[in-house]
Amino acid sequence: MLSAHLEYPVPLFRNIANTMEMIKWEHSVFALPFALCGAMLAAGGLPRAAQIGWIVVCMVSTRSAAMAFNRLADAQIDAANPRTATRAIPAGVLSTRFVGTFVVVSCGIFVLAASQLNRLTLILSPVALAVVLLYSYTKRFTRWSHVVLGFALGIAPAAAWIGVRGSLDPRILFLTAAVTLWVGGFDVLYACQDIDFDRAHGLNSIPQAWGVRRALQLSRVLHALMLGLLAALVVSFGLGKLAVAGVVVVALLLAYEHSLVSARDLSKLNAAFFTMNGVIAVVFFGFVAADLLVRGPRPT
Repeated sequence: MLSAHLEYPVPLFRNIANTMEMIKWEHSVFALPFALCGAMLAAGGLPRAAQIGWIVVCMVSTRSAAMAFNRLADAQIDAANPRTATRAIPAGVLSTRFVGTFVVVSCGIFVLAASQLNRLTLILSPVALAVVLLYSYTKRFTRWSHVVLGFALGIAPAAAWIGVRGSLDPRILFLTAAVTLWVGGFDVLYACQDIDFDRAHGLNSIPQAWGVRRALQLSRVLHALMLGLLAALVVSFGLGKLAVAGVVVVALLLAYEHSLVSARDLSKLNAAFFTMNGVIAVVFFGFVAADLLVRGPRPT
């Protein structure tokens, strides 16, 4: 990850560059493939181009709002933590006013994009924003904030289904639950880095409450349950061998991810968190998309 902020002679360009670094826009790859998976399942193949476009705008804008809001909510915490003290707000390269304005604009873009899909996505857009924004405060009162973060990303495939169909099919909730547990599991891994800081500052997390060893065990359990939910998704939609292969590949990638970390060695945690989870999301979407496209449109 970048630790130094970029310098540009023009303040606007400097703010844009530092904002992109702050929200880690490239990490949209975590949830976007699952949203597109939900959209393709809803369409039984490729959705209309306009639907895909507005779903992508919804995903990028709401994630940008959530990340920026998190930086606002955690500004004092980030300043006190050596691992996060170089982030944009505590480092003084972006003002809270600028970041707050960015949050408001991103939320506005999200609502506008939702309105272009259908009436139900517009009606539910404030609910989605509430989930993704309020997550930032959960570690102040519950150790299960990891699962809340998972749900904030897990609603993406269900939201994309609604964006295509204008209604909700309970089968897509298998994917919502799978993403919830997947993200919750790798966030538990990531939180192991801050166990001492969380204990010293009264912040809640699974590692803080249970210790690193048990946190790693819980992460494995959550990811095992995720694989079961992905299998249930494949069965419920009657998907074929390519989708089944996708679940198998995800299982292998998760096994490799967990092999990178142990209670005695967390040095490879950043590689496990950022690289492997991005690959997992893209790989699963690729297999499901290929399965749907090879088999052709059919009733769902």
